[in-house]
Amino acid sequence: MEPITDENIVLVTGGAGYIGSHTVVEMVEAGFTPLIIDNLSNSSVEAVRRVEEITGKKIEFHEMDILDEPAMDRLFSTRSIKRVIHFAGLKAVGESTSVPLKYYDNNITGTVNLLKVMARHHCKQIVFSSSATVYGDAVAPIREDSPLGATNPYGRTKLYIEGILEDLCSSDPEWNCVLLRYFNPVGAHPSGMIGEDPRDIPNNLMPYITQTAIGKRAQLSVFGNDYNTPDGTGVRDYIHVVDLAKGHISALRYLTENNRLGCVAFNLGTGRGYSVLEMIAAVEKASGVKVNYKIVERRKGDVATSFADPAKALSILGWKANYNQEDMCEHAWRWQSKNPNGYLPVTESEVIRTDIPMTHA
Repeated sequence: MEPITDENIVLVTGGAGYIGSHTVVEMVEAGFTPLIIDNLSNSSVEAVRRVEEITGKKIEFHEMDILDEPAMDRLFSTRSIKRVIHFAGLKAVGESTSVPLKYYDNNITGTVNLLKVMARHHCKQIVFSSSATVYGDAVAPIREDSPLGATNPYGRTKLYIEGILEDLCSSDPEWNCVLLRYFNPVGAHPSGMIGEDPRDIPNNLMPYITQTAIGKRAQLSVFGNDYNTPDGTGVRDYIHVVDLAKGHISALRYLTENNRLGCVAFNLGTGRGYSVLEMIAAVEKASGVKVNYKIVERRKGDVATSFADPAKALSILGWKANYNQEDMCEHAWRWQSKNPNGYLPVTESEVIRTDIPMTHA
C-alpha cells in the first residue's frame, strides 16, 4: 500500500496538549495538514475535538507514545511525512528534580526514537519545542548566543536534545532543525474553547492563579519574595500562547523555504518581564476576584529574572509577539471561567482515527 501523500502534512507530537492544540489551530488556518500523536498523559482528546470546532476541519489523531518506536514506524509507513513539530515531553521543573530518570527516559529516549523513525522514512525537517530553561542563570535580556547551562533536570533534557539535533544536522546536511526556545506561555485561545488544563496540581503559574480565583484551589503559593527583583518575586517573560503558536508557523515556513539551514535557534518571548505579584494583580483585574496567595520558600532550580531578546526571530522569521499582559490574563480567565473543570471527557469515537493498528507503551 502506497503511503498517503500530502505535501502539507506535518506530524505534531504532543499536539493535544496546551501549546500543541493552539499551534494546530494556527497550522490549519495557515494551510498545513496537522497529524497529531499524543499519549494523553497530560492532555485530552476533547482539545482535539474543540480544535475541529474552531477550525471547521477534521484533525487526524492517534493516541501514541513517542517511546513506542514501532507504532511511530507504522504511522510513517502510511503517510508521506516530511516535517515534524516536536512538542511531546514531560515539562514540570519541580517534578523533574524529584524523578529525573523519568524525564531523561521520556524526553531524551522518546526524541531519539522519533529521530530514528524520521531518518528511516527520509523525513529530515523538525521544529523542536525547546525552552528558556536551557539558559540557566543567564543575564537578561537573553539572546540566542547567551551562555547555556540548565539548572534542573527538565532544562537539561531540553539542552541535551538541542545538542543531539545539532550533532544530527552537522552529520548530514539534509537535516534541518529550528529550535524554538520559549519563555513562559500563558493565556488561551480568544474563543475560550481551548486553554491550559493540567491534569493534577498545576506546575505553571497562570493556571494556578486562575484556578485559585475560580475556587478550584484554596490558595496560591508564591515561591519566594526575596529575589533581587523590584517586588522580591520572580520575574518572567510571559508570552501569549497564540503568539507562540504563530511562531511555529513562521518556523515551518522558514524550514520550507530554506533546505540548508542546519540547526538554528530562536527565542520566542516578548522582551519584557512581569513579576509573580504583577501577574496576580493582572488576573485580579481581569476576573474581578481577589486571589488568595501566600509566600513560601523558594523552589529549587528557579532563577530570579528571565526575559528574552526576541530580535533574531523578528529579523529572520518576521515574527513578534502582539498580545499584551491584559490580553493574556483576560483570555486565560475566559478559558477558566467557561471551563472551570477544564476539558470534559469524551469518547474516543468523537475524534477521527484511522484503522492503523496501534500499540501503547
